[in-house]
Amino acid sequence: MNLIAFVSGLPSGSEVLLILVIVLVLFGAKKLPELSRSLGKSLGEFKKGKEDLEKEICDVKTGVREQVTEPDSDEKKEPKDPSLSD
Repeated sequence: MNLIAFVSGLPSGSEVLLILVIVLVLFGAKKLPELSRSLGKSLGEFKKGKEDLEKEICDVKTGVREQVTEPDSDEKKEPKDPSLSD
């Protein structure tokens, strides 16, 4: 049953503990705060980029809607000057 939980992608408490011990052995206790700080900064930058992209997509959608609802300047009828009539 534990194998099914591992295969499904959700590590249990003992698996998380094992992963943390391996990370501690590989990087050492002095590097862990630095690694977590850099990971936090990179996640923050990722979220900021994602929000910027979502905002840009929303702006483009809004611009397309405005173009569809507003007539083009060529389609607007300009008042004719009576002196220029044929």
